[in-house]
Amino acid sequence: MAICDAELLGRELRHGELTIKVSEHFYGGFRTDVEEALKLAEEANSVNLIGKRIVEAAVKRGLIHREAVIEVASVPHAIMVKV
Repeated sequence: MAICDAELLGRELRHGELTIKVSEHFYGGFRTDVEEALKLAEEANSVNLIGKRIVEAAVKRGLIHREAVIEVASVPHAIMVKV
């Protein structure tokens, strides 16, 4: 599953050699609010998250540890994997 803040769709984020394309193809299934996105993330086995609102909400919910968050072009990014 992939979740991003809506305003990031279509953007390309760069930090040094790292580039993340926040493409409609990868992130753009449907739009929902943060709470519903978190509910879906809780059910998923792995989630790719990018954006200040969704990453911060995932940290507050305990889905992501704050130390697992990186920033790419000042945008928070994290990957959650259930083991």
